[in-house]
Amino acid sequence: MKQELSPEHRVALIQYRFERAYKTLEEADYMRVGNYFNAAINRLYYACYYAAVALLIKHELNPGTHAGVKQMLGLHFVATGRLSRELGRCFSLLFERRHSSDYDDFAYSSEEEIDELLPKATDFIEAVGVLLKE
Repeated sequence: MKQELSPEHRVALIQYRFERAYKTLEEADYMRVGNYFNAAINRLYYACYYAAVALLIKHELNPGTHAGVKQMLGLHFVATGRLSRELGRCFSLLFERRHSSDYDDFAYSSEEEIDELLPKATDFIEAVGVLLKE
């Protein structure tokens, strides 16, 4: 998002990204039920990514890359205590696992991993939702 947004467009984009976070979380659950565990990791990461981007947009932070989103989230929200370290670790783990499951050979996610990460991703999105209401 390089262009300057009007306040109305900013609010609409934040809302869109946050709604997309929840829809993508639903997709992760469908992937898990269908035993598509690498795809579920991808969707869990993107669900959290969309929520994180909504939060950064609200605070007029524009990272430009996925790594930048992770860095700015850590710097502006985890390091300041607005998001817990546990939630920051969740985002970082999903960032790494998504990259690995999408691009590395012989990288497999498991049902157990998804069952562990799904509630953490949900907690992350809910915590971002609280910050978006501030």
